Order: sequence, then C-alpha cells, then structure tokens
Amino acid sequence: MAVTLNHSEERWHFGICWNELIEDKGPRLSDEVEDCCTSFAALGLALTKCVCLPTVLSAFPLGPVQLPWLACLLSAVTLLPWMMSECLQLSFALCRIGFFTCFRALCCKGPPPPRPEYDVVCIGLTGAGKTSLLSRLCNEGADNIVPTTGFSIKAVPFQNAILNVKELGGADSIKKYWSRYYQGSQGVIFVLDSASSDEDLEMARTELHSALQHPQLCTLPFLLLANHQDKPAARSVQEIKKYFELEPLARGKSWILEASSVDNMEAVRESFTQLISLLEEKDTEPGRL
Repeated sequence: MAVTLNHSEERWHFGICWNELIEDKGPRLSDEVEDCCTSFAALGLALTKCVCLPTVLSAFPLGPVQLPWLACLLSAVTLLPWMMSECLQLSFALCRIGFFTCFRALCCKGPPPPRPEYDVVCIGLTGAGKTSLLSRLCNEGADNIVPTTGFSIKAVPFQNAILNVKELGGADSIKKYWSRYYQGSQGVIFVLDSASSDEDLEMARTELHSALQHPQLCTLPFLLLANHQDKPAARSVQEIKKYFELEPLARGKSWILEASSVDNMEAVRESFTQLISLLEEKDTEPGRL
C-alpha cells in the first residue's frame, strides 16, 4: 500500500518547504544553479511520495525507533541542494569582496600626501661652490656654471621634504644686502671653501659669525658645509671647527658641520637630510603648534 502525504504533512514531517526557501533566501546565484537545486529537492520529495512504505520496511527492517532516522535521511537529501547553494553564494560573495579590495588597493590609490616644504637661505663667499652643489642636487648639468650675481631659488626635492633654497651671491657688492633676504627663512646653509687662502677663510669666518648672531637667523638650524674637500689643500672638519670657534659661538643652537665635495654627492645629500631632521624638530616644537 503506497503512502501519500499531502503538502502540510510534507512540510511538517520533513521540516522543509522548498518553495518558501527559494522565495525567502534573498538574491539567487543564477537560473541554472536554481534549476539544479530545485531538481535535487524534487527528487527528495519524490522519494518520500513514491516509495512504498512496506517495500522500504521490508528492504530495511526498521522498527518504530529507527523510522525517524529514515525521515531525517530523506530530509537531508532535500536540504543538501539548498545548503550547497548557500555555500556557493557565500563563497562568490567573499571572492567579490576580496577582488574589489585588491583592485581598489592596486588601481585606485589616492594621491600621496604632500611633502612638507621648508624655505632655506644659502649663503657663502664667491667660489665656495654653492651653485655647483645645488645644481647637482637638482640633477642639473654642471656645464657653464657661473657665480650667482644676485639670488636664485631652487626647489631641491628629497624623499620626505622639499627644500626651497634661496641662494644669495657671495660677491662684496651683494653681501651687504644679504639681510634683506633673511625674512621667512626656516633654516640656513653656509658653504665655505675649505681649501681657500687664510684671508678668504677669515672673511668667511666673519660672515658666519654675523649670520649666527643675526636676529632673524640666530634661532634657526644651520648646516655648515666645508666644501672642496677633494682639493689637496682642503682643511679637515676638525680644523674648520676649531678655527671658526663653533663650539662657544653656536652653543645652544642647532647646527651641523659636514665635509662636502661635488665628487661625493651622497654625503652631501645625507647632510641635507640631517638638516631636514632639524627643521622637522623645529617645526614640531610646542611654541609652533
């Protein structure tokens, strides 16, 4: 005798109504997947309707205690396609989120944050090598370099900052106007010829002392470059430090003394990087916030 179950008995006996699951579970993946899942569900329901209960009981001798397990098995056959559909939807959703995140990280990056800019004044006597050093830092050609007759401004880029260097000519007719260009400076670069004569070195010493004591420069970071170290007559950094009396004169100030040469631009860049560090420290002082 065949067992016939109506719709209500199917729903409560096997714990599932496939039509409600299809309608209530949100967006579908595709018609092909839905048709496949529906076919699996129909197969499970067909098993419950068409199998003759005595035949099942004769093939599998089940008692009243084992009969609910048969119902659970048939219910699992019905639920399996829906569970697979849900897992597929979740997997594809996670893949879409990961792909979108990677695409946005690789192809939709915003502009990098702007590098801070510092206005720096560069002074020194004629022939000290200011223009040559700045031109090499800006990757400009070293040919036809002439001494600066007035002033020039170069934007020297570094990895973490940009230095707007205002170079002032070192001729006697221009030095008396240096102080007019000090306003707005955040740092000072003083370039001296370490291989110059004693007379020129004394003149450079006087100009440096004047700059260190100027009201608009006395509190700023200083970078002192003992240039032309590639020449045989060049004085060492220690000799320059002692001759210029930097220890007592620059006590309490932020300053750096480094050797320099156009033949070793890596060392020059490192010196400028140290100056940028001093400028950053000066910029973050409590009084400037």
